[in-house]
Amino acid sequence: MIKYIIITLTLFFFQTLQSSEVIGLPKVVDGDTIHIKSYKIRLEGIDAPEMKQKCKKPYLQIMFFTFQKDYYCGQVSKKKLIQKIGNKPVKCILLGKDRYKRYLAKCFKGTINLNRWMVRNGYAIAYRKYSKIYIPHENFAKEEKLGLWGGTFINPEKWRKLN
Repeated sequence: MIKYIIITLTLFFFQTLQSSEVIGLPKVVDGDTIHIKSYKIRLEGIDAPEMKQKCKKPYLQIMFFTFQKDYYCGQVSKKKLIQKIGNKPVKCILLGKDRYKRYLAKCFKGTINLNRWMVRNGYAIAYRKYSKIYIPHENFAKEEKLGLWGGTFINPEKWRKLN
């Protein structure tokens, strides 16, 4: 009986370890969501603009005046993630599930943490509501005026509530 319990527990822990990582070529849904095989994965700790979300970026500066134009920042965010991944496999470490039953994960292309890369380059923001880990990377992007921080935008969570 004890032998049976030990074998069962060993198999359970082995399956748990096996299922905590997903590796494959992703389909990028938007700047913070990918699909690998049958897994819907939300990049944990970050929030990217929505696909229909418009932001503003400067296009002309005359003396003290800066003129801005609208652009679809969610589409740019998605495009940048696609470009960063290229045609390479991604490894995601599954950390749990969100209320929409998507897997929350930290995802990597080789040694590059894609969650951090998106925030550090200004294509997503730190999702403070759920994690503080990417705040220093957001601060870097803000100081360097990278991505979203080069113009003006509404926090994606607030934009979702308004739309």
